[in-house]
Amino acid sequence: MGNQIRTTVLLTIMTVVIMLVGKMIGGTGGMMIALIFAGGMNFFSYWYSDKIVLKMYKAEEATEEEASLAYRMVNVLSKEAGLPMPKVYIIPQDSPNAFATGRNPENAVVAVTRGLLNTMNPDELAGVLAHELSHVKNRDILIGTIAATMAGAIMMIANIAKWSAIFGGFRGDDDDGGGFIGLIAMAIIAPIAAMLIQMAISRSREYLADDTAAKITGNSEGLASALEKLEAYSRRIPMQAQPATAHMFITNPLAGRNMMKFFSTHPPIEKRIALLRGTKIVRSDDSAPPSGNNMSDQARNFWNNLS
Repeated sequence: MGNQIRTTVLLTIMTVVIMLVGKMIGGTGGMMIALIFAGGMNFFSYWYSDKIVLKMYKAEEATEEEASLAYRMVNVLSKEAGLPMPKVYIIPQDSPNAFATGRNPENAVVAVTRGLLNTMNPDELAGVLAHELSHVKNRDILIGTIAATMAGAIMMIANIAKWSAIFGGFRGDDDDGGGFIGLIAMAIIAPIAAMLIQMAISRSREYLADDTAAKITGNSEGLASALEKLEAYSRRIPMQAQPATAHMFITNPLAGRNMMKFFSTHPPIEKRIALLRGTKIVRSDDSAPPSGNNMSDQARNFWNNLS
């Protein structure tokens, strides 16, 4: 619940920033135009981003025969999460990672790299897949689109302000405008603020997906162990990834690059692991199947058959 509240607060702050920026530039007309324009671009992204990103990473849909364990796990875990089973795609890269996409649960896709399938044990793979299903369950793709729309609107308005300042088209020091100094300050500060808020929202949704995944599987250690492996492999086998899509993955595929934590789309791996292990669901030993009380008989049988 804490991360849900944090997301609401951050979106509210971004709304306030849009209103203040709109007033600074001298009216709501420009603000509404920028918001509608940004919304249109992100609406297209919301509807078609799954096809775009899957093609970008040369992902291919997998059948149960081609990726038996992952396919069966997604089938069981999606039922545990109360979701329709999404399609499963394989990305032909050796660096282990995964992401979920799709405009709604009925059109969702879970994509995993070939490296993920080759490096994770069953508990770890289940944790990663449950994390991605959690993004679908928590409607994180929609929330990310809303945040991107608002951030885009702020950046467009700030751009207008910049050119207004350069060419002298700003409003004077009246009640609605902020004057030349205010215009320049807004053009510099507003985009940075929007980016920081958008990334903070992304980080909060990652924490929430980790927590939801532990509840779906009944086993927080599987995901914690997977995150440790993902962190190690990201440095040994860098992923060929586009910065614009880095936020989609379970761990930042660009993690090898130095980035300030406030400018990261993902929380620190060590903090995610600590939180998962701090609320560790009891299990008998490291090779045991998930044992949480929330698991259905079908899920228990599935994991018992794996061992």
